[in-house]
Amino acid sequence: MAIKSNDPNDLPLKPGVYLLKDSADRILYVGKAKSLKKRVKSYFRSDLDPKTSALMKQFHHLEYIVTDTEKEALILESNLIKKHMPRYNIRLKDDKRYPYIKVTNETFPRVLITRRVLDDGSYYYGPFPEATALKRLVKFLKALFKVRDCKRMDGPCLNYQIDLCNAPCDKKITEEDYKKLVENVSFFFEGKYDEIMEALKSEMIEAAQKHEYEKAAILRDQLNSVEDVLEKQKMEFTRSLDQDVVASASDSELACAVVFSVREGKIIGKDDFLMSGAENTSEEKIISAFLKQYYTGPRHVPAKIIIPKDVEDKKLIEEWLSEKREDTVTIEVPTEGVEYRLTRMVSKNAEIILNHQKEVKGALLDLKKYLGIPRIPKRIEAFDISNISGKMAVGSMVVFENGTPNKKFYRKYKIKTEGPDDYAMMREMLERRYTNLADDKGSVPDLVLVDGGKGQLNVATDVFRTLNINNIPVIGLAKEFEHVFIPQTPSPLILPRESEALLLLQRIRDEAHRFAVNYHKNLRSKEIEKSVLDEIPGVGNKRKINLLKHFGDISNLEKASVNDIALVDGINKKLAIKIHQHFNETI
Repeated sequence: MAIKSNDPNDLPLKPGVYLLKDSADRILYVGKAKSLKKRVKSYFRSDLDPKTSALMKQFHHLEYIVTDTEKEALILESNLIKKHMPRYNIRLKDDKRYPYIKVTNETFPRVLITRRVLDDGSYYYGPFPEATALKRLVKFLKALFKVRDCKRMDGPCLNYQIDLCNAPCDKKITEEDYKKLVENVSFFFEGKYDEIMEALKSEMIEAAQKHEYEKAAILRDQLNSVEDVLEKQKMEFTRSLDQDVVASASDSELACAVVFSVREGKIIGKDDFLMSGAENTSEEKIISAFLKQYYTGPRHVPAKIIIPKDVEDKKLIEEWLSEKREDTVTIEVPTEGVEYRLTRMVSKNAEIILNHQKEVKGALLDLKKYLGIPRIPKRIEAFDISNISGKMAVGSMVVFENGTPNKKFYRKYKIKTEGPDDYAMMREMLERRYTNLADDKGSVPDLVLVDGGKGQLNVATDVFRTLNINNIPVIGLAKEFEHVFIPQTPSPLILPRESEALLLLQRIRDEAHRFAVNYHKNLRSKEIEKSVLDEIPGVGNKRKINLLKHFGDISNLEKASVNDIALVDGINKKLAIKIHQHFNETI
């Protein structure tokens, strides 16, 4: 329980955590101390640095919690910072984009891909920079070890029928045997490839000795499959490594920390985090704060953590992480060799990310100034339409947050409006997105971008007026001259060609276009796959595509004459007659 105090002399000479608060009882800063009294008294000196001086100008009272050890204080401090995000602490902004592997905390665990790391008793591996490659790998491992995929264990499903699951739901495998399979998957993501091979070999030999030849054959195939995957995946350093390499970069405005995860000598993941409250702070303090917050929770703790500079709490952090890992963890500062080169590489990555963030921040500030809008457009939603002569029309919405795409919020729309009317299609999509905006808490944009000129913009402003939305700025970006159209402004805004603001708008508009076109292509592909043209001998995929491109859809083709059909690339007169007869007979 926290104890309130206004006088640091009242504090005990014991380890613990202190919370500095303002007059509204808001937490300004959380700190840990070996001796609460000595540490807190240091805040009442006259020679404070600018950041601490600003903190103490708002200070009103404090609370403290006594712990048995300094290590307990360190863990409590990390948890409280993560929970309350105090303004004057260095804070890890954990809004991750990269995927993780999650092994669920269930009697018969599942193996999932997630972008959210929760303290829910599950075990997490990662991050992994390539989502597509990770999906392929998880699919391979699930099929190899036959780990269940279903949310509810309500009887043998199709996966069991096609030999992709051992059906624990129907007691086709014991809990103990199932956990061995999940353990092999975990070994894979921990980089313990030798352990997987040994476990599989041992089980295979045991099965053969018991004359369980079918089981032995399955294990042999699993062994060969793992060997093949490892052969393709491994890019070895000079020796095996199981470590995280951490570095940071900062300036007067921003701070960024980067982690490279190295398992069995292979870089398997890279993650980057913005750090709040770390402006003009030394790299040692940023990395110390980062380590304490990053490893709080269910992340894998490696045997070694490599950092570019020593941190004040190194021994304490090592002790805490060793206990968490249930094995020795060391934190080292290399001065030569492969580990030193790795720290240099990670530091360079941190600098690149920091510079990119500054460019994005600059672009957003410029955009606010150019457009004359009230807020920095941290969340931008962009819309585009894709169709062929009004047929199979689709729409897309993409979302950029702080200049970066957030695909979790992307939306696809199958347009119901008929005919080649781009304005009506845009109206339908905007109405569907913004009709229930009040219910969509936390997802209100700072700026809406429609692909097109004055006409599309007029549609958007009319939709907003009808829905009584007055507080969201909307603009149009016309592709031909890259002119920006603003409501109630007769002439378009022409941004400097090389300005970061224009480049950002172009990137967002192009992403909306890409997303819409890809969705349209997918629908067309499905339409082609199930086309009635399949029933006509001599009409393959290529000729189907040519016919649909030429006529737009099947209804136009049905009305076409033999001569019209013969004009299509790849269709001769004989085949044209056959196609024409097919539709006339069908009709």
